[in-house]
Amino acid sequence: MMDWTDRHCRFFHRLLSRRARLYTEMVTAQAVLRGDRQRLLAFSPGEHPVALQLAGCEPAALAEAARMGEDFGYDEINLNVGCPSDRVQEGRFGACLMAEPELVARCVAAMQRRLSVPVTVKCRIGIDEQDSERDLDRFISIVAEAGCSSFIVHARKAWLKGLSPKQNRELPPLDYARVWGLKAAHAKLEIIINGGIATLAAAQAHLEKVDGVAIGRSAYQNPYLLANVDRQVFGAPEPPPSRRAVLEALVPYVEAHLSQGGRLNNVVRHILGLYHGQPHARAFRRHLSQRAPHAGAGIEVLIESLTVIEQGGNLEHDQVGAPAL
Repeated sequence: MMDWTDRHCRFFHRLLSRRARLYTEMVTAQAVLRGDRQRLLAFSPGEHPVALQLAGCEPAALAEAARMGEDFGYDEINLNVGCPSDRVQEGRFGACLMAEPELVARCVAAMQRRLSVPVTVKCRIGIDEQDSERDLDRFISIVAEAGCSSFIVHARKAWLKGLSPKQNRELPPLDYARVWGLKAAHAKLEIIINGGIATLAAAQAHLEKVDGVAIGRSAYQNPYLLANVDRQVFGAPEPPPSRRAVLEALVPYVEAHLSQGGRLNNVVRHILGLYHGQPHARAFRRHLSQRAPHAGAGIEVLIESLTVIEQGGNLEHDQVGAPAL
């Protein structure tokens, strides 16, 4: 998700689940070709498996950007044709490309020719008036013919005219049955469902009808739900990490980031929901959101957050975090 799932967020999420596949923010092919590739593409080795999500409409540019992504070590290249924002439409990429399945197919084919890692596509169940089962089936069939065998399908139609992206998060209603039907009609394709899935119980129910589940906002707002993914979804024998263990594992990463001139809030802003639904969660969020953004904020702010969550209150400015990490 743009401005959310940056490399710091992904490193944090990887501490919660070793097996879930992580996705980058959507980045345009042109930004990769012309911008600071190290800033846009670099990631920590511990993030694997991780996919690079690209946007664009020019086959050659997408192919070159995808090749660069593979060279950086990404395990998958995902083409986003599901984002409905006005800025994305102006650039002729995102959900508006669902109206041009042949162009999407050419983009996929161009990337496939340059890569050894899989090329996948993220899309919607439809756009504007192009939202029948026949329209979706035609789009999937044309793109699959170009070599894509894996689709992440957001179960809500994108309204490109008349609704803002914010409104489109709630309207029109989700139609999970459309995605289930897509899998039934294309048994040989990998169909991954996305949209409004907030619990692992809901995810497991979907997995009876599709091949995978993509969780976005819920995993960001309540990240600890990822801690049970390995055991409940993948059948891993090891118990989930505790929230405290996750914070302790994050400390060396944050220290390294600070030593390289980074700011504490670059990382900490992604962990505010770690104690979602737990006692003293509000005090934890308040402590970090008030202190981490300050210029010069150091690792002690993160360490102190453990005292806050354990004692349920604010620390005095001269009180240093008690828990030794």
